[in-house]
Amino acid sequence: MRCPYCGEPDSRVLESRQVSEGAVIRRRRGCPSCDARFTTYERIESIPLLIVKKDGRREEFDRGKVLRGLVAACQKRPITLAVLEALVDRIEATLRNMGEQEIPSRTVGELVMDGLKEIDEVAYVRFASVYRQFGDVQHFLTELQNLLQQQKITDCE
Repeated sequence: MRCPYCGEPDSRVLESRQVSEGAVIRRRRGCPSCDARFTTYERIESIPLLIVKKDGRREEFDRGKVLRGLVAACQKRPITLAVLEALVDRIEATLRNMGEQEIPSRTVGELVMDGLKEIDEVAYVRFASVYRQFGDVQHFLTELQNLLQQQKITDCE
């Protein structure tokens, strides 16, 4: 593996461990030339998932894009990156288990919102306000009331 800092073509593996329930191998590497350390991830290459946008365009599923959206929604919230990466893993696994190569973007958005609702309600509302394009305060209040209603039902069980 080429060093991202100095370009040395050889690096050594210092530590390896499985993550994402064994679906990914995380390797900590060291460069013998500049002594820099960096992390690589190895995962099985699979058939690409195509996300069908509202306007009919298709683009390949991008884990990084989903993670960036989650990080933005969780800004200044007590949620670790590991928790968000685990959510992205679950979302991707769910999409792949659907057995479809083309998946509507709204399916991805709903999976993200469902996951955020379990992790942090503030992050959920932040994401929902952008995803559902709340046009005014009334839409925002309606979503909050729905969330509070679901919370009351859960508390009564």
